[in-house]
Amino acid sequence: MLQIAFSPIYEYPLPKGHRFPMDKYSLIPQQLIYEGTVQDKQFFHPDPISEEIILLTHTAKYWEDLKNQTLSEKEIRAIGFPMTPLLVERGRHIAAGTLQCVEYAIKHGISMNAAGGTHHAFKEKGEGFCVFNDIAIAANHLIHSNKFNNILIVDLDVHQGNGSASIFNGQGQVFTFSMHGAKNYPFRKEASHLDIGLPDGTEDEAYLKILFNILPRVIDQHRPELIFYQAGVDILTTDRLGRLSVSREGCRKRDKYVMEICKKNKIPLVVTMGGGYSPQLSHIIEAHANTFRTATEVYF
Repeated sequence: MLQIAFSPIYEYPLPKGHRFPMDKYSLIPQQLIYEGTVQDKQFFHPDPISEEIILLTHTAKYWEDLKNQTLSEKEIRAIGFPMTPLLVERGRHIAAGTLQCVEYAIKHGISMNAAGGTHHAFKEKGEGFCVFNDIAIAANHLIHSNKFNNILIVDLDVHQGNGSASIFNGQGQVFTFSMHGAKNYPFRKEASHLDIGLPDGTEDEAYLKILFNILPRVIDQHRPELIFYQAGVDILTTDRLGRLSVSREGCRKRDKYVMEICKKNKIPLVVTMGGGYSPQLSHIIEAHANTFRTATEVYF
């Protein structure tokens, strides 16, 4: 049975007119339950992650500034959300959800977080709507606990996972693979272990051809024991921040391929939601919902 991390705190209240589609975090579970793809009992509600686990990834100063609400205005602007204690608490719940997904992925092959993929958060700072780096927090805890020694991050959000790349630079136990828009945010890229920058306007055929060629080689070469998949849907042609031209069906085929190759190789897969900024909310909901539908189709 597919197990999905979700908490009402995922839907953080934002000022009217803010461009981040926070509504999606409650609407996607509602849609999946309504259509019968999943049942309410498949959602689990993570508690906030501990300070001890946070500090395996983020610096003590950054954590103290978050906890005490003492970030500078410049640092808050870089994150892009109004800073409140609730925002920090939200990030802790999301990070805990991604970590808890690992145990379910080991048991069932896959587990999913109905948020997460906050790959722009660095050790010492947040940016790009990311406060904590949930995948990095989970990966570092697993390595520190000697549960895994070889982890792969497959980041297919349209924006490079610069925070993840920076955190794991020079770290041999986590391999970071990011396939993203070459000219998109962040405009100063970090060095992932493997970066594939795509030109503006890349369509389904070219996008999928590159992924189908690269991902098997990465898996064969590095033999990961666990994969974290950042499944952002901001690659869509409708996305206002994406600049690529992948169709909703192309996005679904992307997800299906990642899931099928993980299942074939018997590698536990944790999927996080990532970005999606199409002007029409229904386009975002449908694209994200497809990821959950595809997981059910492939694994269950």
